[in-house]
Amino acid sequence: SPINIVHRKTVPNKRLTPFQFNQYQDSFQSQIKNNGHSGMQDTIYCVLYHLLHLAYDALSFDESDFLFTFLQLHIVHMKQQHSNLGDALKDPTGVAVLGFFYEESLRENRKYDPIVKALQSIRKTPSLSDVSLEQLIPPQQNLTNYYRYKGSLTTPNCTESVIWTVFEKPIPLSKNQLLKFSDLQFKDDKDMVDTFRPVQPLNRRVVYRSGGAVVLASVTLLVASFAMAMGLSQHN
Repeated sequence: SPINIVHRKTVPNKRLTPFQFNQYQDSFQSQIKNNGHSGMQDTIYCVLYHLLHLAYDALSFDESDFLFTFLQLHIVHMKQQHSNLGDALKDPTGVAVLGFFYEESLRENRKYDPIVKALQSIRKTPSLSDVSLEQLIPPQQNLTNYYRYKGSLTTPNCTESVIWTVFEKPIPLSKNQLLKFSDLQFKDDKDMVDTFRPVQPLNRRVVYRSGGAVVLASVTLLVASFAMAMGLSQHN
């Protein structure tokens, strides 16, 4: 990961049913942190989700149905029987990532107000409170269309033990909200750019597309990783 996804080359799979997001509505408290890169550290943060800051300009790849976007949200899960991410990565299907993309909207997304506000004082590691995963993603009824493939982490060691799910429906944020993410910098005050992993070849992998009943995604399976990670990335 990341890979190019070309819809006409994907394979329909009736077993890929709509998700039932269990406990995503539960509020939690955490800290928002800029760790200066766009991936998970060995340290697992008990904060339930992971944001990636992306590029302003939309860039496309040959045949790809997806573009570089402003921002991307990864929600990382592991199988319940594993006690930590390291163990889960030893399991070929031990880790599952839900990927969501953002698009510019004419309206402010008020559900993101706590995060946007916290970004303004991110050097002080501000706290977030009363935030739920449910408020950060599109309504469940808008998440029936998605793609599924076997991939890897997007950061070293890029372990190939990740089941990726990429949703078609983007999350709307206003231009002003997106700009708040683009203002973030490294510790040396340089803009956070060019920290993404290049597009990877499919290597005969099959990308499936959804259509069917209900899949459970539970916060109880969620691996922590909330780092306001900055970098370019495209639809994985």
